[in-house]
Amino acid sequence: MIKQLRIKDYILIDELTANFDNGLNVITGETGAGKSILINAIDIAFAPRVSKDVIKHDKDKAVIELVIENTKHDLTKIFEENGIDNFGKEIVLTREITQNGVRSRVNGTLVNQEFIKQLKLYFLDIHSQHQTYAFMQPKYHINLLDNYAKESYGIKLSEYKDKFKEYQHLQTQLENLKNASDMTENQIEFLQFQINEIDSAAIQSPTEDEDLNAELEVLENAEKLKELTGTSYWTINGDDGSITEALGKIKQNISKAASMDKNLEELESTLIDAIERLKDIGSELRDYSQNLDNDTERLNEIQERLYLLDKLKRKYGGSLETVIETFEKLSKELNAIEFSTQNIEELEAEIEKIKKELEQTASDISESRKNYAQVLSVLIQEKLEKLELPKTRFEISVQPKELSSDGIDNVEFLISTNVSEDLKPLAKTASGGEISRVMLAIKSIFAQSDDINTVIFDEIDTGISGKASQSVADEIVELSKFHQIILITHQPIIASKANKHFYVRKSQSDETKVEVYVLTGENRIKALAELAGGEINEQSVEFAKSLILQ
Repeated sequence: MIKQLRIKDYILIDELTANFDNGLNVITGETGAGKSILINAIDIAFAPRVSKDVIKHDKDKAVIELVIENTKHDLTKIFEENGIDNFGKEIVLTREITQNGVRSRVNGTLVNQEFIKQLKLYFLDIHSQHQTYAFMQPKYHINLLDNYAKESYGIKLSEYKDKFKEYQHLQTQLENLKNASDMTENQIEFLQFQINEIDSAAIQSPTEDEDLNAELEVLENAEKLKELTGTSYWTINGDDGSITEALGKIKQNISKAASMDKNLEELESTLIDAIERLKDIGSELRDYSQNLDNDTERLNEIQERLYLLDKLKRKYGGSLETVIETFEKLSKELNAIEFSTQNIEELEAEIEKIKKELEQTASDISESRKNYAQVLSVLIQEKLEKLELPKTRFEISVQPKELSSDGIDNVEFLISTNVSEDLKPLAKTASGGEISRVMLAIKSIFAQSDDINTVIFDEIDTGISGKASQSVADEIVELSKFHQIILITHQPIIASKANKHFYVRKSQSDETKVEVYVLTGENRIKALAELAGGEINEQSVEFAKSLILQ
């Protein structure tokens, strides 16, 4: 459940902290006071996209923080995978919206929006006007039915969906093979020519051209290199006036000096090492100079090789690495063509086999869906009767369709709110108040098996009054035994059932501000009285007191 909501510099709110309780949390206030701001802030904490317009006009950023108590889900694995500290039952979700973008943190660790989206599935179900519209769409109805019946065919449906993905992948492969097999003979010959051209070059490595260019530079400068290294050798080891001779005299002097001052022994040793290393360098220079040949044949060989490699690079890419990659790609294409006929036949047989398996599984699921559709239809209709819709008929229609990712069924909720009317799609028939009650009925039926921690209703009481309000209030109280409920309402009967009552007020002095208060005692009675009668008087106060005593 949501324990705490902290908001800073968000729309009309400077800073606000709201602590929610278990059970039913009600939010009331005057029209336009900003009640939905709290709901929207919670929603935005989990939203994939957020506009910078939510930042308070004179601020650089807005911050929304949720403290969530987790008692139902083991999130150890996904937390470890994302490097998130595990605080036990408590999860801190922070959303920071700046002029340049949005950052989300869970327990202080930066996370991506996909992770936030996943987290929402565990903890939050929001029913706002937008969600109500989605609820009315037939594509949503099959998910509701499948969720209700998940204990029966949920595993089978999951396996079916995985199998269908495989089926689609094989179909894509088949299409690619057929496209490849449609190539002309000339195209195939050209493909073979390209492969042979690269293959015959026998490229040694992606850096062969670089290695050859380095060798070429040595061969082209062989005479100059012999001169430079030979001269250096004679400078070190010449017969007269060489560096070695000079260092030998220095060594004699230092040796004599060291015999008189032992502090010079280390210096003497270093000098001896230097002389020996210099002699080694001289030997290496002599060998290099003597062995360096002006190999004209090798020079020509390298130039020809580089010409060939440059030609391939110009034709198949800017580097030998790209040429090699092109060779591998072309080889795969040719291989696919050569075996396309056989592969197509084999693949078509495999696809047909999987299709039959899918059709059988989908047929089994369809039968289960029809059975559960009948059961759920009866349960929803019974709930609707309790919610003051006694003349309403409700039916879940399951009709056949082509094989798809969710089976062979079109599922749609049908309703008739008058005895003289035929059943029609929910989206085309029901009023706002009726839709709200259908949603509430379904949510109540799912309550005990639903793992969602918090359910939020934004004005679930739209379009209802009188006895319907009492029925909705009773149903919400029942629902709050299984979920934390956060609810915006204009109905005093519903508000009176709250375990915690929040009041939202908008003030406008120097600037517009939204403030939130927790109502208790007389303040709560006054708020209920205002909801009931539009003004606070003796009659409305007595009515408010009677609601609390119910």
